[in-house]
Amino acid sequence: MSGRARLALFAWAATLMSACALLPLVDPATWILQAAVLLGIQTMVGAATRRIPLARPLTLAAQAFVTLMLLTLSFAREQAIAGLIPGPDAFRHFADLLRQGGDDIARYAIPAPLTSDGIRLMLVGGVLVIGLAVDTLAVTFRSAAPAGLPLLALYSVAAGLSEGAGDWVWFLIAATGYLLMLLAEGRDRLSQWGRVFGGAPRSPGVESASAVAPVRTGRRIGVVALGLALVVPLALPAMSGGLLEGTGAGVGSGTGSGGTISAVNPLVSLRDSLNVDEDRQVLSLKTSSNDLSDMYLRIVSLDDFDGTTWKPSKRHIVGVPDEFPTPTGLSPDIKRTEIATTVAAANWYAQDWLPMPYPPSGVNIKGNWRYEPVGMTLVGDHGQNTRGATYEVKSLDVQPTAEQLASAPKPPAALERDYTKLPDSLPSVVAKTAREVTTGATNPYEQAVALQDYFSITGGFEYDTQVQAGSGSEAIARFLKDKQGFCVHFSFAMAAMARTLGIPARVAVGFAPGTPQADQSVSVGLKDAHAWPELYFEGVGWTRFEPTPNRGSVPSYTVPDSSGSSLPDVARPSAGTSTSPSTAPSASESCSAQLKKLEACPSESAQAVAASGDDGPKWWMLLAWVFGGLAVVLLPLSPMLWRLRTRAVRLGAHGRTEADAARHTLTVWQELTDTAWDFGIPPDESLTPRKAAARIVALGHLDPTTAAAVHRVADAVEQVLYAPQPRPTAGLAGDVRRVHAALRATVGRGTKVRALVAPRSAVRVAWAASEWWTGLKTRATAARPNLRKPSGQQS
Repeated sequence: MSGRARLALFAWAATLMSACALLPLVDPATWILQAAVLLGIQTMVGAATRRIPLARPLTLAAQAFVTLMLLTLSFAREQAIAGLIPGPDAFRHFADLLRQGGDDIARYAIPAPLTSDGIRLMLVGGVLVIGLAVDTLAVTFRSAAPAGLPLLALYSVAAGLSEGAGDWVWFLIAATGYLLMLLAEGRDRLSQWGRVFGGAPRSPGVESASAVAPVRTGRRIGVVALGLALVVPLALPAMSGGLLEGTGAGVGSGTGSGGTISAVNPLVSLRDSLNVDEDRQVLSLKTSSNDLSDMYLRIVSLDDFDGTTWKPSKRHIVGVPDEFPTPTGLSPDIKRTEIATTVAAANWYAQDWLPMPYPPSGVNIKGNWRYEPVGMTLVGDHGQNTRGATYEVKSLDVQPTAEQLASAPKPPAALERDYTKLPDSLPSVVAKTAREVTTGATNPYEQAVALQDYFSITGGFEYDTQVQAGSGSEAIARFLKDKQGFCVHFSFAMAAMARTLGIPARVAVGFAPGTPQADQSVSVGLKDAHAWPELYFEGVGWTRFEPTPNRGSVPSYTVPDSSGSSLPDVARPSAGTSTSPSTAPSASESCSAQLKKLEACPSESAQAVAASGDDGPKWWMLLAWVFGGLAVVLLPLSPMLWRLRTRAVRLGAHGRTEADAARHTLTVWQELTDTAWDFGIPPDESLTPRKAAARIVALGHLDPTTAAAVHRVADAVEQVLYAPQPRPTAGLAGDVRRVHAALRATVGRGTKVRALVAPRSAVRVAWAASEWWTGLKTRATAARPNLRKPSGQQS
């Protein structure tokens, strides 16, 4: 095996060994086998193109193109052209899979189930991209040391996402792969370290000892570096946090009656649910409650605000109790009614958290579920979800009055401290706006109602699901400025502003009240997905507010009596009206809140205007698709087409003059040497035509008749090059065709196919382009001093 082939093999192994750090992230780990096969094909393509040889950029392009076809064949076969060549549909499918994979990563904790092509594409595609970078640096450009950077990136991502013991094992495997790749790079690069690490030879003058010194040097370097990498972190202080910190054990980590959970953000697919074309039913429920407008189904609460987003805190989970305890902060003086609700989930709806009315007092459900006491939620354990589940929930319909909320005492210090935390990165405009909006309020309840009214009525905000959710510390400030968004923006902003006022707050995620059906049931669809803020009042507990206009229902305890209200009732959403969301933003400032709720406002969105003027595909778009398809089909065949065309031109008529005859002879000789090159006999420019012909005859195992044809062409070339008056030789084109047929008959099927589809001599195109570009730069450089000379100066 040649040195470069050995290096390519070890680069393949180093990439796979580093990819092993990803194994704990998903279960099962069968994806690594698929990645190994595809990565091997990618490596062999690189080895083949370097053997031709192709220019380095062309080698990289060939590997990238083959990698894309492999991913298309594995993940987008039905959307591709001929099942292999990626087209627009295939790229759209890739985008959908990546989006699905991102959603699944956000939904599941480690190890995530390998049930979707989205996660598999992210894993396999990521390994192939890293493998391409490693092969390009280490093998194509012969720089194995920098190839450790993509390997380090791959390991760092895996180590940052995973938690638990055993991380050093994956590091050891990855480091070993990198060390083997360094050793395979060659003795020349390692020998320069010999005087530092090598020591004196045992037997001076013995050649065998000096021959293995570089290898020993490389091993010592690797052992020292690996030892430092393993020992030094043990002596450094432990660090936590950061961009790559794990999110915890996650769903399924509970064992027995205990354990911990760290839910991922469940808002990932909320916006997509609100924007679906068809409102599919998610849940069907029957309830004993007489007020369906307050039948919110809560999935999980988000209480940890880091300045970028809200997310659930890491919580302790226990077995599901027979009767739930009284909710935190709820005193016996508050009126409450226990209601019973039966919920049936759709067979396609797989949610790890159980949607329930809040606060629940008891749940009857089959399966492997755990209870989180702080949020009073149920979470599936070891892959348990809501798919096709039917369960019964008993919950409390808490009915506080405005007076009870206004007179609520100060919350406990620990609860106030935990639920009023705000990051330093929160823009000052958030707290400033909160103070301005609540000017004149005398207690936390009045402040909360003022915030709710500001978002839903008086602030001029518009409900629009097309607005991006945004991220970063400036997201809330941007929402307060633009005043357009959907429930995520409204709930996040109100909860953050409440915390700036010292009011404990969190965000709940779930479903707004559904639509009543003729059979007395309630249908909850995808478009009912919702988020709302919950504020804490001592004596009442966690209390729902509704700042999002046109969504859900405003709680009765936030609506003032008609005698004391100066606001028209029509401007406030009713507690009993429909909760179906509007799918388009408001079109006018003059559109009232009631008209918005009834979806009577005209839409002036860019999407609607564009759709009204759509008259079908334009001719130039069809033409672009045709040319694009031709380019995709012809690009892999371009070497073959160029070679066929070149052969036909070279072996054509040679003209009538002696100059034409001489030029034709040299062209025929080049065609002969290129033909031999295509069939595995590379040219040797140092040989004379006579010796080159003898070499082709010997390596090609040609018969005497064909050998005579080769020598005739070589003799004609020597006549042109060396004779004072060369004699033209007839029949040279026929001799070359005879040699082509003979070489084709002596090689195997694989060589025949390669000579036709990917001829080695096609690299002359790249060489010619490189030579042309070099000459162009040389001429430009030579002309530049003349351009700078003064007009009166003579050269």
